Amino acid sequence: METFLAIASKRDERRYRSDRAIPEEVVTRILDAGRLAGSSRNTQSWTFLIGDASLAEAVWAPENVRSAALVVVIVGEAYPFDVGRCAQNMMLAAWDAGVASCPNGIRDPGRAAEIAGGEVKMILSFGYPARERDVEGRSAEEWSARAQRKPLDELVVR
Repeated sequence: METFLAIASKRDERRYRSDRAIPEEVVTRILDAGRLAGSSRNTQSWTFLIGDASLAEAVWAPENVRSAALVVVIVGEAYPFDVGRCAQNMMLAAWDAGVASCPNGIRDPGRAAEIAGGEVKMILSFGYPARERDVEGRSAEEWSARAQRKPLDELVVR
């Protein structure tokens, strides 16, 4: 998939197919995309924990985690900006393989840390979307127009 098309068409998805596992090579690609993210002074101050449904009790929308085929927890001392870059890399790599994703807000950081064994920076859920999308059936510009985002000229100051 072309990069801008992946960016324009990616949507956070909270409903996943329960009948389709993510192949191990796709899981590896998702995790490797996170590893490749830049970090402040190349510190790479994170580890990636493959989570499970026990983390559902620590997020605001538990069903996102319970229904996911893959849960990735970013744990460590990484700066928030670095965590965002890492998470976006993972989510875009997943989307390139047809796997949807959603970042999950952490409702109970203490419980999340207890389960994960360290400070949880982000909990990502992944799975094949319950509702299939024909990504290449629209151009990046068409996806962009449907994204309900502010027009670019309202955001750019020259």
